[in-house]
Amino acid sequence: MYRNVRQAVVMVGGKGTRLRPLTYTRPKPILPVVDKPCLGYLIDALVRGGIEEIYLACGYKSQQFVDTIGDGSDRGIKILYSFEDEPMGTGGAIKLLEDKLDDVFVACNGDVFADLDLKKEIDVHLDNKADITLALTPVDNPWEFGTACPDETGRIREFREKPKPEDVISNLINSGVYIVNKEMIGFIPKGQMYDFSKDLVPKKTAEGYRIWGWNFDGIWMDVGRLNDVIRANLTVASQSNRRYDAEDTEQSGTVYIGKGAKVSGSKLKDCVIMAGAEITDCEMERAVIMPGTKVRGSKIFNSVVGDRTTIISASITDSIIGDDDTIENKTIKDAGGE
Repeated sequence: MYRNVRQAVVMVGGKGTRLRPLTYTRPKPILPVVDKPCLGYLIDALVRGGIEEIYLACGYKSQQFVDTIGDGSDRGIKILYSFEDEPMGTGGAIKLLEDKLDDVFVACNGDVFADLDLKKEIDVHLDNKADITLALTPVDNPWEFGTACPDETGRIREFREKPKPEDVISNLINSGVYIVNKEMIGFIPKGQMYDFSKDLVPKKTAEGYRIWGWNFDGIWMDVGRLNDVIRANLTVASQSNRRYDAEDTEQSGTVYIGKGAKVSGSKLKDCVIMAGAEITDCEMERAVIMPGTKVRGSKIFNSVVGDRTTIISASITDSIIGDDDTIENKTIKDAGGE
């Protein structure tokens, strides 16, 4: 039976360096995914799971979270903000909130795209009297994440954070959504850099604390690289079978055209064109075009283009283009990222 856990801490302090130049102007969790901040999808999943109060633990460009996400009243919940004077890691961010949290709470990394049944994870945590429960999901590249090896009951017997490929113990990785007993915060040192996944979870697993895993089958993506952003947008867009009106335009695969966007004389395959964008006489495949951008007479493949950018007679491949840029008569390949 479902038991209520009412609070969540969402850790959103990172700089998103692998998505530069987009993250020069905004924090990664509020990058738009189909005309909605990526973080908004995680918040909605928390609300469906019964969460009533969310603390956003902010660091980089904090005010943009306040301006974009708001106070939660539009979702019928309360969203509060915690600001770091200097980076303290995910564990340190939670430590700052120690006196505000209930005996059991949810903790999440805010830079992932997740749609999961939180109520089931809470039940697993409470039924097994766990100290920390991790939502686990299988991936093809587990060495890039924290890997967990649970036994037949779900108890995690070994946990390794970003092991070498030859040291991988499982293809089950930590998705960054935890149920946590508050007493675990007591093991986080005060006033110093400390990571929840790299430091606390492996240490407490090795010491024999009840660290549990819950395998979930919902949508989870690490939105940390160019292809991740494209995949997240196409995944959301594919959930609608809607076909969009676009003058003299061939559409194939998954195509989304946002409110007020205008597309004409173009060929689109697996593309997301966000609100207010204008696309004229273009060929695009696996392209994400953010709000207010204008593209004319160009070819864009496997790329993401930021807000309010103008592109004319250009060819762009495998690249990240920032906000408020102007590109004309150029060929660009493998641009952006770290």
